[in-house]
Amino acid sequence: MGQQEKVSTSLAGAVSEGISASLAAVDAELDRRYPGDPGTRQPVHTVYVPGNVFDAGTIRSWGDQALAALDEHAPDADSFAEVLGLSHDLAEDVYGRVRAKLEREPIEDLRVDFEDGYAGKDGAAEDADAARTARLISEAYAGGTSQAGGSGGGTAAPYMGIRMKCMEAAVRDRGIRTTDVFLTGLLEHGGLPDGLVLTLPKVTYPEQVSAFVRLLEAFEKAHGLDEGRLGFEIQIETSQSILAADGTAAVARMIGAAEGRATGLHYGTFDYSACLGVSAAYQASDHPAADHAKAVMQVAAAGTGVRVSDGSTNVLPVGSTEHVHEAWRLHYGLTRRALARAYYQGWDMHPAHIPTRYAAVFAFYREGFEAAAKRLSAYANHAGGDVMDEPATAKALSSYLLRGIDCGALDTAEVDALTGLSRADLDRFAAPRRGDLTATAQ
Repeated sequence: MGQQEKVSTSLAGAVSEGISASLAAVDAELDRRYPGDPGTRQPVHTVYVPGNVFDAGTIRSWGDQALAALDEHAPDADSFAEVLGLSHDLAEDVYGRVRAKLEREPIEDLRVDFEDGYAGKDGAAEDADAARTARLISEAYAGGTSQAGGSGGGTAAPYMGIRMKCMEAAVRDRGIRTTDVFLTGLLEHGGLPDGLVLTLPKVTYPEQVSAFVRLLEAFEKAHGLDEGRLGFEIQIETSQSILAADGTAAVARMIGAAEGRATGLHYGTFDYSACLGVSAAYQASDHPAADHAKAVMQVAAAGTGVRVSDGSTNVLPVGSTEHVHEAWRLHYGLTRRALARAYYQGWDMHPAHIPTRYAAVFAFYREGFEAAAKRLSAYANHAGGDVMDEPATAKALSSYLLRGIDCGALDTAEVDALTGLSRADLDRFAAPRRGDLTATAQ
């Protein structure tokens, strides 16, 4: 046994204490502004249904229509593989999982729309539709939700809510009233569900976010709800929300203006593109202007606990089989592209979009599952390997596996078998506290 090394220092303990004291405000600001991912499930998509159309059978109807589209245009795994360019083995796995998902949980996140897609005739009609939506969503949650790995299914999607009109002057009062009618109706029919989501569209200035916060605060106070009970998504649909008049990134200030209530930033493909003057034929989520906007959103949201969602495609898989196949290839490619760029959620506009949404998501996780599991296992067991991973990478690997489990692409048992890690273990790797992550990296 060798001689113990002498350790010497030159600085008094007061130096470290003084530095820590000088950074106390920064430490508090880091904890407040960058708490990290909330660790909850993020849906892979949001489905958009006009408020005048939504009814009790909407979710099941979308699932049935999606299954019918598969039956007509890709009745087996081989035909699906040919359309999307999948290998035979991957197609066999993915196709079965897609059909099971459509039967069990066809929609992960439903937004009943009272903005651009709404066709109510007048204020009285919108009042009635908002009240009816509240009742139907309450009844759906009373019937339960399905679980990604379970059998059968409830009557509600895991997440449901409304998109109200924006905070611009012309429609502000109507948006406030619809929000009030909807939330009041939920309380009258059993309370606010855990999966409740609100989406505020066409935000241009952070002050509009602040105004919506004041609205939700007033509602909570009026009903004795816990402060902060109501959160919301911010839809990014204007150029000014990305670059403000003073040259700053307004979207970053919007997150701050939400005072901890912001849960997501959703990219609005067509409004944003039109705002920049992009011709209709080129308005798509892979346009360079879209990539720039989403990259700014992504950086602004990183570490804040606010999730980023891609937009949608307006090319619908309807009509001839040839056209459906073309639309499916487009949608599949856009979804895979978004996943590779860490946009794990998008918007779907038609029931026939759902098969390729789930096909792209499931293929993304199935293709990378074994490599991710082995890397995480090696890291957790200090076993080394051909890749030297750090705590931040372990966090990314765990998050990848958890997302796959949550949507039904991966089974808990197969993840356990390859990693030797439980769900609780994965959660710990995926959401370390900032101090834990820093200390582990030293």
